[in-house]
Amino acid sequence: MNYLKTAILLAGMTALFMGIGALIGGQQGMLIALVIAAGMNLFSYWNSDKMVLSMNGAQEVDERAAPELFQIVRELSQRAGLPMPKVYLMDNPQPNAFATGRNPENAAVAATTGLLQMLNRDEIAGVMAHELAHVKNHDTLTMTITATLAGAISMLTNFGMMFGGNRNNNGVGMIGTIAMMILAPLAAMVVQMAISRTREYAADRMGSEISGKPLALASALNKIAGAAHAIPNEAAEANPATAHLFIINPLSGERMDNLFSTHPATENRIAELQKIAAEMGAMPSASSMPRVSGVTGPKARPRGPWG
Repeated sequence: MNYLKTAILLAGMTALFMGIGALIGGQQGMLIALVIAAGMNLFSYWNSDKMVLSMNGAQEVDERAAPELFQIVRELSQRAGLPMPKVYLMDNPQPNAFATGRNPENAAVAATTGLLQMLNRDEIAGVMAHELAHVKNHDTLTMTITATLAGAISMLTNFGMMFGGNRNNNGVGMIGTIAMMILAPLAAMVVQMAISRTREYAADRMGSEISGKPLALASALNKIAGAAHAIPNEAAEANPATAHLFIINPLSGERMDNLFSTHPATENRIAELQKIAAEMGAMPSASSMPRVSGVTGPKARPRGPWG
């Protein structure tokens, strides 16, 4: 099912890419766009994870550089029955994390320094378990390729707007061309939104099963959501097509990039996690039930650089 979903996604994104190419350069533009899209699909399959990590300034770390994070990921990977993924760190004050890779054998998890500073060990484990759930569910391939192609569609539409599109296209005309160039990136965002929203709930559930502490994940989501919009993530703002990869939307919402949220409402995710906790017999107490409304960014707790 995951492979079918990926194929449908790639076909839809490729069709969008070809449609924009046709508007820019007619039939010849469509053929050129088809060739480019085919090449990008192949390139994305093998290299999109490296591109996303590079876009967000992620650096690979080992057990000496980030002992606590590395140990958490190793323990959770063993519990999940997954190969040990590569571990990356982003020097970024906003607490956040994502996973990438075309399959569990070539996966990577990345966390920001802000995440390690603001969350306690159980909360970090909850976040990393969520990301490993994406790996186990093979979500990372679909979500990473979506990020790559959505970014390409946005760049192509900007190119088309700059050069005015295909003026000889009598069927659509300039008004239709401009409308399509505005709607195409929005369509790509809707695809990202639909894929991300359904997969986040599934990853929350499986991550809870991996870590055994759904309330720790709920608490982590509460803290991250409170800080994410207060602390800018410059790398994500510069590459908004990657926003759906993160556990919480990293965009500030100050630009139109955040017109459609790629994530479910955090309060809904917390409510689901509290239900999961009840199912697992970890009934939340009044003091352990996080609330999102009116939350403000948490203060960093004193810790070592990465652990």
